[in-house]
Amino acid sequence: MNETSEYLDMTEHTLHSAIERASDSISAAGRIVSECFDRDGLLYVFGSGHSHIFAEEAFYRAGGAARVCPILVPRHMLHEGAIQSTELERETGLAGDLLDRYSIDESSDVLLVVSNSGANALPVEVAQTARARGVPVIAITSVAYANASTNPGARLHQVADVVLDNLCPPGDALVSLGEKLPRVGPASSVVGLALLNAVIVDALARQCALGSRPDIYLSAGMPDARAHNHQLAELFRQRNPHI
Repeated sequence: MNETSEYLDMTEHTLHSAIERASDSISAAGRIVSECFDRDGLLYVFGSGHSHIFAEEAFYRAGGAARVCPILVPRHMLHEGAIQSTELERETGLAGDLLDRYSIDESSDVLLVVSNSGANALPVEVAQTARARGVPVIAITSVAYANASTNPGARLHQVADVVLDNLCPPGDALVSLGEKLPRVGPASSVVGLALLNAVIVDALARQCALGSRPDIYLSAGMPDARAHNHQLAELFRQRNPHI
């Protein structure tokens, strides 16, 4: 159908544009993460609601960095209550308790925060709290959405050290099915996940270029993967509660 082709074409265009626009930011974020890894640090990843999938995408991933710790608090995800999660990400004052669940070290670790709207209280306050504690913060967000939002308060792109803009429109959805229907076809996950993995690839490549051997998980179906991944998991088990 024409709408399907329109969605795929628009998603491809948005992804291509975001990659071009974010080239310098990917490099800057990759450098921060690479330096973190070389300091024996971890990259923590947080998002609430649907954005929690970014934390899961980066964690224990085939071809991904082993030095990634997701911030996964069930009430801020979707599976224990989508309505509750949506309400909680708009509440203030929750960030400190959320971060205190993890042993984030400001001398070595980095935090990546994802929020498509960039205007909800929880992800913004998580970024602000982490920065106040001395932790570098990388953000993946839609600056256009954040600027269009009527939510009060700061925006994620205003408080992060490095910002990767997914260039998705306010409301995220790309395709109109008619005047009286909401638009359909979100693109923020497709684009944002590509940006996330680009940062990780950049960081691991920088480690190699400087002579370091990066810690990378193998797909479980590959030869020797079980022993390889077990060895890596044991290295980080004490610092990563989700292993």
